[in-house]
Amino acid sequence: MKQVAIISGKGGTGKTSLTAAFAAFASPAVTVDCDVDAADLHLILRPETKAAHELQGGLKACIDLKTCIQCGQCRDLCRYEAINEEFHIDPFECEGCGVCADCCPVEAVTMTRGKAGDWFESETRFGPLVHARLGIAQENSGKLVAQIRDRAREIAEERKLSLVLIDGPPGIGCPVISSITGTDLVVVVTEPTPSGLHDMKRVLNLVQHFRIPAAICVNKADLDPEQTREVALLSGAEGFEYLGGIPFDHVVTKAMMEEKALPELGHNTVTAAIAKIWERVENMLNAR
Repeated sequence: MKQVAIISGKGGTGKTSLTAAFAAFASPAVTVDCDVDAADLHLILRPETKAAHELQGGLKACIDLKTCIQCGQCRDLCRYEAINEEFHIDPFECEGCGVCADCCPVEAVTMTRGKAGDWFESETRFGPLVHARLGIAQENSGKLVAQIRDRAREIAEERKLSLVLIDGPPGIGCPVISSITGTDLVVVVTEPTPSGLHDMKRVLNLVQHFRIPAAICVNKADLDPEQTREVALLSGAEGFEYLGGIPFDHVVTKAMMEEKALPELGHNTVTAAIAKIWERVENMLNAR
C-alpha cells in the first residue's frame, strides 16, 4: 500500500481539486481529508456517510461551585485569566493546563474532555473517504489528523486497495507534519507568485527534515511563466522531481460548481496536464 500526501505551503493553491482528480484517475483508492479545520474534499466527492464518530477535544477545567471554597488559588495561578470573580471558567480562554485542578485544596476542579467535532467513514464514486468536521472555534492537532489517517490505512488494508490519497492542510504546522509522516511521496502544489514560491520553500524544508520524497507541480502555471521556470529550476537544484505545470482555466471553477472531479468533465487542457502529472506520480511510486 502506498500513501501520497498532497500539500501546499499556503491555502488556495488548488490541492483539493488536484486530490480529487488523482482520486478519479486512481479509482478505486482511499482518500482522506486531513484539512480538518476547513475540510472541503467532500464538496467534490459527494460522499455517502456510512459511519460517524465523535472527535474528543482537549482538556477543559470545570469548577464545582458547591465544593469550591473560593480561596482564589486557582484564579491567582491561571496565567490565561480564564477564571472570573464568580469562579466560572471561560471555556474559550481555558488552555487545559490543569494547574487549577492541581492546586485546589478541596478538589473542586475537574478536567474533562468535550466534543470537538465528528469524523466520518464514507463512500464515494472513487472509493472510500475518511473525513472530519471540527466544531466552531475547536482546536486542531496532529493527533486528530493521525486518527483519521490510521482509519484510512485500515480501510485500505481491509479492502485490499493499494493507494491512500491524503489531502493535507496548508502551512507547515503540526497537522501538516501529521499528514505527511510515513508517506511514500509528498506532492507539493504551488502557484507562480512570490508568496507561493516563498511558502513552497518553507514546506520543502519541512519535507526534507523528515526525509520524505517530494515532487512539485505549479497550478495556474501560465499566469507567470518566469516564476514557473524559477520553480522548475529550484526543484532540480534541490533534488526534487518537477512534475509540470497546470494551466489556468475556468473549467476548474465549473468542476467545483458541478461537484465533479476535473476528469469527469471530459477532455480539457487542465485534465490533460493533470493526467501527465499523475503518470509521473505513478512512475515515482512504482520506482520505490
